[in-house]
Amino acid sequence: MNDLIEAWREQVRSAAAAGGCIAIRGGDTKAFYGRPTAGEPLDTRGLRGIVSYEPSELVVTLRAGTPLAELEALLAERGQMLAFEPPRFAPGGTVGGCVTAGLAGPRRAAVGGVRDFVLGLRMIDGRGDLLRFGGEVMKNVAGYDVSRAMAGSLGTLGLIVEVSLKVLPRPPAEASLRFELDEATALHRLNAWGGQPLPISASVWRDGALTLRLAGAVAAVDAALRGLGGERLAAAEADALWAGLRDHTDAFFAGDKPLWRLSVPPDALAVALPGAQLVEWGGAQRWLRSTAPAADIRARTAALGGHATLFRHGERSGDVFHPLPAPIRALQHNLKRAFDPAGVFNPGRLYEGL
Repeated sequence: MNDLIEAWREQVRSAAAAGGCIAIRGGDTKAFYGRPTAGEPLDTRGLRGIVSYEPSELVVTLRAGTPLAELEALLAERGQMLAFEPPRFAPGGTVGGCVTAGLAGPRRAAVGGVRDFVLGLRMIDGRGDLLRFGGEVMKNVAGYDVSRAMAGSLGTLGLIVEVSLKVLPRPPAEASLRFELDEATALHRLNAWGGQPLPISASVWRDGALTLRLAGAVAAVDAALRGLGGERLAAAEADALWAGLRDHTDAFFAGDKPLWRLSVPPDALAVALPGAQLVEWGGAQRWLRSTAPAADIRARTAALGGHATLFRHGERSGDVFHPLPAPIRALQHNLKRAFDPAGVFNPGRLYEGL
């Protein structure tokens, strides 16, 4: 493993010296996400395996090329999970890709996102230096929280070699309820329920129906079932629904129309744009299948206090992510220069020049 890491460090140094660039890849399950990039391929899948796993401490440390499926199988054996439910768009995804994509599934609103579960990591920066940030305990607060900055960076800041993640026990009870509600009423209910001590672990609204997933202690789930009403889904139907939303195998995500991911405050009004819509995360994430002009979608989302990402589209021309305000863009450039001064890693994957 050390020989492979040293080879990567040398590859980075050579690319920086020659003015070249490197395209980091793992299982390529998220190659569609972000702007197109180019460069000499660097395949992380050769660096795989569990470094340490302490179920009683709820911490696992593993190499970046480890298959995500392998990690989740290991955790399932001990009744644990990656609580943020990273999407598995296709077989072969890696842990490094899961972290750098920064994407989370239906449970995100209840437990937090990817960066909330990254405790520490080792990485190679754009100079070829091997760096370590964070640690392997939940209370590590020393220094700058660089390890969490890697979440969602799409490999533009450096190459993750090893990462430590917080894991959680699987809830002892789960149940799903469905309610026939229009969008405005569903959003109102979600916000009202969000202020109550209810064990809601996921929600989705589409086509006039709101579905909740309850998860937690048996007594808490049973009490919520009695208090909320609605139609209880059979376990198999519920499992298929939440897996389809997590992995985007649900029929909503099929088709050729551009798929937009809109992040807005949970109490925001309806998006009011043409196209099919699906609402998750208690109203904070709105998926939109629409051919409306990008400028219109971004303007409407900004008016609601949020931002819009062109999540899937064959051409991926122009901006994929919402344009950054000048101060934030300057911070992004400073961060890129600090970690990758020669612009070696995944150039342009986030924005032009980043």
